[in-house]
Formats: sequence, structure tokens, C-alpha cells
Amino acid sequence: MPSNKSVSDAPIVQFTNCRILRGHQLQREDLWVRDGKILNPEKLFFDEKGSADIQLDCKDSIIAPGFIDVQINGGFGVDFSVATDDFKSGIDLVSQKILSHGVTSFCPTLVTSPPSVYHQVLPQISIRNGGAHGAGILGAHLEGPFISKEKKGAHPEHCLRTFEADAFQDLLATYGSLDCVRIVTLAPEMKRSSEVIQELTKRGICVSLGHSVANLSQAEEAVQHGATFITHLFNAMLPFHHRDPGIVGLLTSDKIPAGRRVFYGMISDGIHTNPAALRIAHRAHPKGLVLVTDAIAGLGLAPGRHTLGQQVVEIDGLNTYIAGTKTLSGSVATMDTCVRHFQEATGCSVETALEAASLHPAQLLGIEHKKGTLNYDSDADFLMLNDGLCVQATYIAGKEVWRQDAFGM
Repeated sequence: MPSNKSVSDAPIVQFTNCRILRGHQLQREDLWVRDGKILNPEKLFFDEKGSADIQLDCKDSIIAPGFIDVQINGGFGVDFSVATDDFKSGIDLVSQKILSHGVTSFCPTLVTSPPSVYHQVLPQISIRNGGAHGAGILGAHLEGPFISKEKKGAHPEHCLRTFEADAFQDLLATYGSLDCVRIVTLAPEMKRSSEVIQELTKRGICVSLGHSVANLSQAEEAVQHGATFITHLFNAMLPFHHRDPGIVGLLTSDKIPAGRRVFYGMISDGIHTNPAALRIAHRAHPKGLVLVTDAIAGLGLAPGRHTLGQQVVEIDGLNTYIAGTKTLSGSVATMDTCVRHFQEATGCSVETALEAASLHPAQLLGIEHKKGTLNYDSDADFLMLNDGLCVQATYIAGKEVWRQDAFGM
């Protein structure tokens, strides 16, 4: 056969004996990869007259897009809301460790903090591709401080802020910079929030509604101004009420602008949301569900005392509380655990469970042309999983970055 060299020097890898998640279905076909991208085999055969340089037998594994975690506060002893001199080594550690749980891209999340913390930490977060060094960083998620005192959850009340007369400038002064920011969670009932939502949206930053006592009309107005996400649905918001369903009502609202979709995060750890609530949300609006871990520094560590930004938290089994209270404060769940629990709790298809952790977060961030699918020309960030949805291997840009048996797991 003619050489492939005329088109690219990069080797072509053919993954065989697998089921690929493509077009919302598991399809029994091979996956072709070159130069960090998913390759169209028809073009290879007919246009280039090429063939594979390397064939890998996947032994009937499922191949799915890499998971994307848009809300993770830290893990393995690292707290993204604590300013340290070695912050970069901390973020590197987390990005490396989450590969074994199938996460190939993430948004490091900061909970409500003093301005000095934002000013120190945000310049140390840089958007970067993933690789052998760890999962890619898509930009920061800033959860607060512009949130409701009544629904502050684990956020420290003394750091909460309202929007002053020049609201957007006030936000800029608080954060210091928006250069690496991808998502901002705020309470839409706050005065002047509409102008802030519009300004953030103009800059391509996703606005999420959360830690809020907003009624449905306030939530709908926020969406009309550009908000597209709900931070951990059901948690830290008014409970559903039949006469005014609050933010939860966005899932079935008829006031969403045409052509727009509202997404919502859910912590599917078996603690934060009753399985019945998970089923209700999923059945009401399946295409908007985004699985998030909301993991804290204690993820991967023994039970005991850890931090979440300015607060001390206690881990007791899978529960994490602000020390001395019963206020939930993030989770210690991994993304692969959340995917398995979601599938079990809802009885949804394997494809649906996997897309809630890959396609949907990519769509939320507007990167579905590159991430979250195995479509031709998209980034070759993918996982091999067994039928129980346990991660066997993680690939970024077509290269293996973690494998279960290689680590004696």
C-alpha cells in the first residue's frame, strides 16, 4: 500500500474490537486516531490510500469521550481556594490524579473567598491542554462571592458580597482578572445582576445560577440575559414549590429563548440528591443534565478534618460537613463513581450516563466541536471502560496517560 507519509508523519493508530460512543449510541466499529485527533477512516482509505501503522485490540471495551468536570474544588489534599506559593504544583497533582477517574478536562473551582485570594490564585491558573502531565484545564469556575446569605451553604458569610453601583467594575475589582475564568456562579435575585450577566456573557464566560433564593421569574430573566447553567440543582436554592418552582422551574420553563438550552449540574454521589430527585430532574430535562463532582481537598484522603477555602470541614464516610454542623460542604466522590451512580439511580442507558459527563459539559462550554464526542476531527480524549463503567484506561490526544493494570490497581 502507498505510504501515509505524504499526508502526515504521525502514526495512525487503529483501536479494534471495541464499542464506540458516537451519535448517542454504542457502535461496534474501530476508532482511528492520528496526530491527537479522531480520524475519518473513509478519507484515509479513499483519499490517502492509507492504512493503520499500529493496531490495538481493546478486548471488547467501551470507548467513550473523556469526562469533563466543570465543578471541582480540589482533591488529594489540594484546595483551589487556598493561596499558596506552590499552587501550581497542587493543581498539577489534582490534574494527574483525576486521570484514573476518567477526567480529561476540568474547571478548577474556587468557593467564596476574600479578594486577596482571587488576586493571588487566578493568575496562577492557566488554560492548557491535557497530556501525560494530567487533565486539561478549561478555565476557572468562580462560585461566589456574589451569592445569597440565606443559601450560602458552605460559603463563609463574612466574604459574601453584593453588587454595588458600578456592578461589573465591582466584580472585576473583586476577582482581579477574568483572563482564565470560564464560569461564574451568582445569585440572580441580587440587584444589578442583570448587567453583570450580560457583561460576562459578552466575554464568553458562562453564567451559572446558584446559592440563591431566586423565584422562577428572576431565574427566567437571568436566562434571557444570557445565563445558561444551574449550579448543583436542588442544593443551595429554594425547594420546589408548586406555585413558584424557583430555579428548579427552569427545567420545564416556556420562557427560555428559542434555540437556547439551560444546563444544570448535579452531584450524583448518593448524598447530595435523593435518587428520586435525580430521576425527576433527568426525566424533566435529560439533555441539560451535567454531572459534577463538587469534590473538595479531602477527595482521596482518609476521613477527618480538611479545608474548603476559609472553612474547616469534616469527612465522615461519604458525607462532608462544615465542622461542628450538618451543613453539606462539597463531596468526596470521583467522576466515574458519579456516572455509575447516576446510571443505577435513573435506570438510564449507558450512553446517556456517559454523555452527562462528557457531551453535555462540552456543550455547556461551547467546545463540543473539540471535546465531549468521538466525532471525526475532534480531540482524541477518550476512555476505555468495562461494562460496569469502570475506567480501564485514559487517553488524551490519542496517547495513553493512565492504565489500570499499569498501576497495579
